Amino acid sequence: MNVTLPTAQSLRAALAGLLDGLPPKQAAQAVDRLIASYRGETPTDAPILRDRSDVVAYAAYRMPATYEAVRSALDALAGAAPDWTPATHTDVGGGTGAASWAVAGVWEGPSTTVLDWAGPALALGRELAEASGVPGLRDARWEQARIDASLELAPVDLVTVSYVLKELTAGARTELVDAAAAAGQAVVIVEPGTPDGYARIIEARDRLIAAGLSVAAPCPHSGACPIEPGTDWCHFSARVSRSSLHRQVKGGSLSHEDEKFAYVAATRFPTAPAPARITRRPQTRKGQVLLELCTRDDGLARSTVTKRHGELYRAARDAAWGDPWPPADPADPAD
Repeated sequence: MNVTLPTAQSLRAALAGLLDGLPPKQAAQAVDRLIASYRGETPTDAPILRDRSDVVAYAAYRMPATYEAVRSALDALAGAAPDWTPATHTDVGGGTGAASWAVAGVWEGPSTTVLDWAGPALALGRELAEASGVPGLRDARWEQARIDASLELAPVDLVTVSYVLKELTAGARTELVDAAAAAGQAVVIVEPGTPDGYARIIEARDRLIAAGLSVAAPCPHSGACPIEPGTDWCHFSARVSRSSLHRQVKGGSLSHEDEKFAYVAATRFPTAPAPARITRRPQTRKGQVLLELCTRDDGLARSTVTKRHGELYRAARDAAWGDPWPPADPADPAD
C-alpha cells in the first residue's frame, strides 16, 4: 500500500486547520512567556505547557522548526542505515508530536508512542495526528508520563528525545539518556544549536557510547569530538517556512527562518557513517568551494574543491551545511 508520508507542508496545514481563529495577541503573549521559560531555568516539577492556550501558541511557533530539525537528524540516520526501518518508536517528551511527524515522514509504518507530562500538549498532538490522515500518526498512542528519573521505557527500535534535556536537571538528564540507551536499538537526541545545547549533546553522546551504542550521525566516528571545549560548538541549520499564523504570532515579515540545532544519532546495529560531514555553510568563491569538515581520520579539516575536480566541484557547489562528504560516487578526491 502506498501511503502518503507527512511533510512540513501537511503539518502546517493540520496546524492551520486546528488553530484557525486563534487571537494573535493572546498567542503572542503566550509565545513570549514560553520563550522566556525555555531560555531561563525551567522548574522540573511542573510542565512548561500548562493549558491549551500555551499548547496552541507552542504548536504554532515551535512545531514546524522542531519538525525540520528532527527530520534532518533522522535523514542523516537513514543515510547511514539505508536498509533499516524501525517498526516501533517512542517519542520521549514529545509534546504535540513534532518528532513523531518527522519519524513518520522518513519511514512508513512505525508504531509510535508519545510520552509527555503535559496533558494539554498530548491532547492537541492527538488532534493534529488525526487531522494528518497518515495511518502511522493516527494510530499513535499518547501517554502522560513524568519525564524524570522515574521514567521506564519499554524496548523499541527507535527512541527520539528532542528539545527535552534542557528542561531537566543534570541527574535527570543522565537517567533519561541511560534509559533511552537501554530501550532503543537507535537513539536520536536533538537540542538547540547553542553552546550549551551542544554540551548536552556531547554529554549524551558519551553516555550512549558508554552504553554500547555507536554513533551513526552526524559524526563520522565514535571517537572523541575533535572540537576543543570552549573554542567552538557543533551545530547545524534547517530552513523553516513560516506560516501566516507564525508570522502573526512573532511579527516576522520573512517567509522563512533558520532553525539551529545540535544532535546525535546512535545505534546498536552496524551503520555506515559518512566519511566526513560539512560542519559550516560552504563558501563559494570564483572557481572554488571551501568546505569545513569533521573527518573520520583527520579530525577537523578544511577542503578546497576547484573546477579541476570536475564532478566533485559540481557536487560541492550543491552541497549544504550538514551534508555528508564526499558524495556517494565522487569522480575524484578533493585536496
